[in-house]
Amino acid sequence: MITLYGIKNCDTVKKARKWLDVHGIEYRFHDFREDGLEQATVARWLAELGWEQLLNKRSTSWKALGASQREAMDEQAALAAIMAQPTLIKRPLLDTGHERFTGFSAAAYQKIFNQHTL
Repeated sequence: MITLYGIKNCDTVKKARKWLDVHGIEYRFHDFREDGLEQATVARWLAELGWEQLLNKRSTSWKALGASQREAMDEQAALAAIMAQPTLIKRPLLDTGHERFTGFSAAAYQKIFNQHTL
């Protein structure tokens, strides 16, 4: 089962959800705020994607971190930071069941799902 992780009021998440709906792709939406996150899941994402790709350095959550915390960021620090503030994750996070992707663009999703432009 495909899972799309994010927060429901995020514009980029809304775009990804609309793209999936328009293309008839079944998925489950997991809201970080409402549904929470398991530490083991986040640890797997960090191992697969790396903290640099998983964290959204343009987010207000990132900017709210202290300068020393941002400068000392590594995989372990990222795990702790994400568990404390899940909105640090670059949204949306698409889990196809065998691979994970962050962010959204129609072109990237077309490639992921081997969709042809109509």
